[in-house]
Amino acid sequence: MLMWGLMFSLRPGGSWPCSRALRLGSLLSNNHMSKMSSDSHWLSPADRDQQVRDLTATGWVEVEDRDAIFKELHFKTFNQAFGFMSRVALQAEKMNHHPEWFNVYNKVQITLTTHDCGGLSKRDVKMAKFIDKISLSM
Repeated sequence: MLMWGLMFSLRPGGSWPCSRALRLGSLLSNNHMSKMSSDSHWLSPADRDQQVRDLTATGWVEVEDRDAIFKELHFKTFNQAFGFMSRVALQAEKMNHHPEWFNVYNKVQITLTTHDCGGLSKRDVKMAKFIDKISLSM
């Protein structure tokens, strides 16, 4: 862990590109850390455009002034909204990738970005697709 603290202190005011985090992660003996880093690669510009276009078709929007995506979901009741959030929370914990979200009664607002990359990543796309799948089943 000391290595991560040192890594971030070397580049104040910004985040490390995932490729560097991956190289550092591969040096660490913790396989979980290495897998987490490899899953959070930035998308290539062409892949990013295609993925965002696909997600836009399901209601996601790009966040202005941030490399992130946002979606607002409405459910019939608070119980449905909370049940949805619980299912997403369990998946987020498995992926070690947690959404920024806000809930009031039957409304859930979700923003996805990868903080260690400083922007949208493959992990965000994977999480967004999971969220879409779960929301359709509720």
